[in-house]
Amino acid sequence: MSRHSKARAIALGLVACLSINVSAVQNWPRWRGPDGTGGAPGSNPPVSWSETKNIKWKVDVPGAGTSSPIIWGDKIFFQTAVLVEETATASASAAPTEGGRRRGGMSQAPSGVYSFDLVCLDRATGKLLWQKTARREKPHEGHHRDHGFASYSPVTDGKHIWVNFGSRGLHCFDTGGNLQWSRDLIKMETRAGFGEGSSPALAGDSVVVVLDHEGESAIFAFNKHTGDPLWRQSRDEQTSWATPVAAEVDGQVQVIANATTFVRSYDARTGEVIWQCTGQTQNVIPTPVLGFGRVYCTSGFRGSALQAIELGHKGDLTGSDAIAWQVDDATPYVPSPLLYGERLYVCTGNNPILSCFDAQSGKAHFLKERLGEIRGVYASPVGAAGRVYVVGRNGVTVVLKDADTLDVLATNTLDDGFDASPAIVGDELYLKGRASLYCIAEGN
Repeated sequence: MSRHSKARAIALGLVACLSINVSAVQNWPRWRGPDGTGGAPGSNPPVSWSETKNIKWKVDVPGAGTSSPIIWGDKIFFQTAVLVEETATASASAAPTEGGRRRGGMSQAPSGVYSFDLVCLDRATGKLLWQKTARREKPHEGHHRDHGFASYSPVTDGKHIWVNFGSRGLHCFDTGGNLQWSRDLIKMETRAGFGEGSSPALAGDSVVVVLDHEGESAIFAFNKHTGDPLWRQSRDEQTSWATPVAAEVDGQVQVIANATTFVRSYDARTGEVIWQCTGQTQNVIPTPVLGFGRVYCTSGFRGSALQAIELGHKGDLTGSDAIAWQVDDATPYVPSPLLYGERLYVCTGNNPILSCFDAQSGKAHFLKERLGEIRGVYASPVGAAGRVYVVGRNGVTVVLKDADTLDVLATNTLDDGFDASPAIVGDELYLKGRASLYCIAEGN
């Protein structure tokens, strides 16, 4: 990259950072943290813990789902689906299929009527403050056996919380649990009945949702205050689960969505496609991250892709110099990347195998290092206080030094298993398991 290009990339990176609400840094307003990278600026959570050490509180999680918690002030929010009316054996029409065949192993059909809820807990104690229903109905199709009907995570600006339930609509609550507005979206038909899970993104005064499925995929923007539709654009995409991200580039707010056919950037005001780029794999799940005037896009199903795409361009960027660097190995299927300082961390597939790249040059600091006792990874890694936290499905969390070489500081085990991603605020780490939510803090 030329000296001019590097300077421009850094300037664009600073512009993107300016769009972050300063107060959000003291909170965890979306599932990948205050700046969407997985980092927690100014925080210092514990390095080690167990069921009997450094647990401030542990509470039961109502309902089911892999929604990751978000935090603002003294409140924690997450989505859940509660079975409220069990029905007879699911009909064949509701059973997940692939190519006309029933999928017996990986998908699970709906078993009745569910309440699709937003949950609010007290951050200091874990006490349930309120649980409000956005929609109540029997889902028309099933979900992946590991996840459930609440894989989305909410987003907040500290005054309101926006909740996407996909086929069950987009909803806005205030922090007291009062429903402000609801909007129907589209009924999705996900690949192999694996379910839904792309979270909403805030872009200026808009809330944006992506619904990629086996039917007519689309991206929607609504006025975040009133719910009034602003624009809708059709997408020639198969099922994907990636959450879009917003970036301010040259004074223009863009919304970037990762998917199989193209990574696309939309004008947040009009919905017009600003640029697009091919190169990702099928079944895109990881959410892009922003930094250094670039967007880092990854995917890892039936192939591997990591692209560092420079912001500020227009048109079709496929094969162009706008791709600062890329790799085709060691990339994640479900977990999103962690951009922490100048290092980009990624898992391989859904495995506890970690790689670390220099975010600016693409140089590999280390590749495919296995993380001890972890068995399976869906949660996205997070970073704080010069450390990286990788959480496993079997309840094991490995804490690493943020460094060019793999340096394990601690291996911690809890009784629950974790598929949701962690949240960090101040000196506290929050881990939402299948049964329990933990607040981990020093001296407890």
